[in-house]
Amino acid sequence: MNCIWGGMMLVGIVYGILTGEVDALSEAMLSSAKEAVALCVTMFGIMALWSGLMEIAREANLIRAISKRLRPLLRFLFPDIPEGHPALEHIATNCVANVLGLGSASTVYGLKAMEALEALEEERRTQEDAWSEETCRTKGMIDSPDSAPSEMKQPCRAVPRGTASNEMCTFLILNISSLQLIPVNIIAYRSQYGSVNPTAIVGPGIVATAVSTGVAVVFCRLMNKKCKKKNY
Repeated sequence: MNCIWGGMMLVGIVYGILTGEVDALSEAMLSSAKEAVALCVTMFGIMALWSGLMEIAREANLIRAISKRLRPLLRFLFPDIPEGHPALEHIATNCVANVLGLGSASTVYGLKAMEALEALEEERRTQEDAWSEETCRTKGMIDSPDSAPSEMKQPCRAVPRGTASNEMCTFLILNISSLQLIPVNIIAYRSQYGSVNPTAIVGPGIVATAVSTGVAVVFCRLMNKKCKKKNY
């Protein structure tokens, strides 16, 4: 992306110089820089406000209460995450922030969820190694764990380091396609650029994100079943 944007800017500058529009080019660069700073200040204030509210909600255990409400859905989407694991709380917080349209505020919780899922995967690797050693010791095997009898197969295998787990892929897909009831960031953008009715995007946004979320859930469930069949 850096190469693409850098190339576009370079082409624009060269074209402006070759066509003799240096004054217009300079004016556009200055006005765009000023507009970018103003937009960043506006979005920073919105992100700080909603991030603070989300942190207050977390400290007041409101996020935990919402997580309990979302538990059936999270159990359905992430059946292999142990009950009470920190990843579930971070995923729930991220989902709540996304539903409220706080894309920027949800990034922090999304990163925490990914870190928790990686920690879970490391726990699985440790358990897998211990299971392999115990299997070889008790059954006298010298081959890989794949040679163990079917009744001894472990229920959930860890992925190699540097590889995204099934839960990570599912969470990423849901995070990208998340349902949004109030697209705060888009409303702020529309208001910043002089829209007559900034909130007119709410209805179409709900429909579009509801469809994308539904497709994402179906896709994730199908891929989960496919991965489980492959592992067993």
